[in-house]
Amino acid sequence: MSKKKEVTTETQILEAAKHVFQNKGMDGARMQEIADEAKINKAMLHYYYRSKQLLFEAVFKNAFLLLAPQLNKVLNDDSSIEDKIRNFTSNYISFINKHPYIPNFIIQELNRNPNFISNISEQAIFPNIDKFKKQVEIEVQQGILKPIAAEQLFIHLLALNVFPFIAKPLVKAFLHLEDKDFKQFMESRKKEVADFIIHSIKA
Repeated sequence: MSKKKEVTTETQILEAAKHVFQNKGMDGARMQEIADEAKINKAMLHYYYRSKQLLFEAVFKNAFLLLAPQLNKVLNDDSSIEDKIRNFTSNYISFINKHPYIPNFIIQELNRNPNFISNISEQAIFPNIDKFKKQVEIEVQQGILKPIAAEQLFIHLLALNVFPFIAKPLVKAFLHLEDKDFKQFMESRKKEVADFIIHSIKA
């Protein structure tokens, strides 16, 4: 089997598994269903991934590896806290609009297997907020920001950006939005969320 064909087949498997896991969850998914989705036989699927757990972990890591660098890039650049908030919000919403399955996929796995994230957190790409924390402390001391714990600020930032995607059906129902309206609504939140947080913390 050529290397090119192996890469193509594995990509097909991961894409198929992503769709099945997203729709059925880890417990509801079946290896035969994933093989059918990937248009290969079950023996070929087991050649690449011996178990459903290994396949799920591969799909989960791929999803997280797409998101983590986006978060790290903003948290560790040299911009001000205000710019970080604006950039984080804009970049996150743009990214998730292109990969809408990622938030629920990650939350689903964290709820199913809370200990699994400990393996991911040890990797170098896992978002690091140390620089963010130091910057917040400095800007509070300089009188730029009101006194606030950096950890609390980071969770505010994360929650206000993540929640609408995780609760998309609920948000759409409350606000009577179609899919295209939801995308426009999230685009408007880039400014709304950033302004809301910045106005609440600026001295």
